[in-house]
Amino acid sequence: MHRPFVALVGLTVLLLGGCGDHDTHDDSATVSDAAGFNAADVTFAQGMIPHHQQAVEMAELVFDPTREAGADVVDLATRIQGAQQPEIELMQGWLAEWGQPEEMTTSGHDMEAMDGMMSETELDELAALTGPAFDEAWVELMIEHHRGAITMAGTVQTDGEAAAVEELAGRIIAAQQDEIDEMTGLLAG
Repeated sequence: MHRPFVALVGLTVLLLGGCGDHDTHDDSATVSDAAGFNAADVTFAQGMIPHHQQAVEMAELVFDPTREAGADVVDLATRIQGAQQPEIELMQGWLAEWGQPEEMTTSGHDMEAMDGMMSETELDELAALTGPAFDEAWVELMIEHHRGAITMAGTVQTDGEAAAVEELAGRIIAAQQDEIDEMTGLLAG
């Protein structure tokens, strides 16, 4: 008979404890803290979206039959596009949910300066190639592109706050390192 009484007293103490003075609450937390993300998460999404978009654009070059891409490169491009397009949409959704712009607002930010991004000249030169020369150049550029994505993902794992972003960064690192290993094997012959 004492147990129900003790439980009732304990519940009453818990409920009354929650009704204390709210002036002691620290209101200095930012909206981003309350929402579970920080500036590093936003920067990652804003940077990785165009980074992934360029990888998708590079994959589309492979699908042009005039380039005569090899079967291994076509298979790899198909997988890259299939993985990265949904990730773009996921990150766009995060930015919308967070009330953040999709594009970086830092003035003077050059997307080509981002790790692994190809310049317009490099993309134009790649698009002008066909056959084995195209395959080799595409693989070399995609390896560089993937290394840049891995660097960006590693940074957000260290500096970010959002668990979902950290989880995506881990997937990007694992998948793109596997693809780098595969592409290095293709170059070796």
